[in-house]
Amino acid sequence: MTAPFVLSVSNRKGGSGKSTTVVNLAAEWAARHRRVLVVDLDTQGHAGLGLGISLAKGAPTAHHIFGDPTFDLSTAVVESAWAGLACAPADPLFQAEGPHGLDVLARQLRRPAIAEAFDVVILDTPPSLDFLLMNALAAADGVVIPMLPHALSAEGVKQLTRLLYRIATTANPGLRLVGLLPVTLNSRINHHQSVLDEVTRQFGPERVLRGIRTDIALAEAFAAGKPARVHAPRSRGAMDYFLLADELPQLWRGSLAAS
Repeated sequence: MTAPFVLSVSNRKGGSGKSTTVVNLAAEWAARHRRVLVVDLDTQGHAGLGLGISLAKGAPTAHHIFGDPTFDLSTAVVESAWAGLACAPADPLFQAEGPHGLDVLARQLRRPAIAEAFDVVILDTPPSLDFLLMNALAAADGVVIPMLPHALSAEGVKQLTRLLYRIATTANPGLRLVGLLPVTLNSRINHHQSVLDEVTRQFGPERVLRGIRTDIALAEAFAAGKPARVHAPRSRGAMDYFLLADELPQLWRGSLAAS
């Protein structure tokens, strides 16, 4: 059995484009005939909303795996309107109670109902430093960190990479930083470029992914519950995620080969 590649899209700072990146990457890879599962661990539930998925009252969610040890994540999976793309939506009422191991999510993703059904699992993670984020990093093969091109966001990146390397040296030695993803990028703004220059200096040019340009079409598509490739296929944002979806698999193959 070949396990799916698990990608965590994470940032300690909210409003950094995590859910937009999750939704649009998932749609791009599904359009390339990969079987993609989005697992929404952020109780805001934005990834499910961006895929047009409405959670019925009492329906199982991704968060149920942390409250019931007998729960099977596959029972929370909902098919989207697009072939090959499914989502385990978040529980907006979830409250963390009691101790939770770091391997809860990892064990769920290894179950045949998930591992045999999907090629890629994308995790949308909460911005808070809690066991949900820790579970995501402990389950992931790679991490993409979306970041706004300003100084406060760059500081959040540094905080997350410290956590990433701590998890990689303890709970998940196979974890790799795939790259940093600048979002809402405007090359005409000097501050954007200066922040990118500093991030590139700190992490190396090979860790800085092609940017996602500022584009209101991305927000409009999200509000409509559709990926940009469907709602606004000729937009800058749709093109940028199309190109990113081609770039990332080349990077993660290299990361996995090195592990």
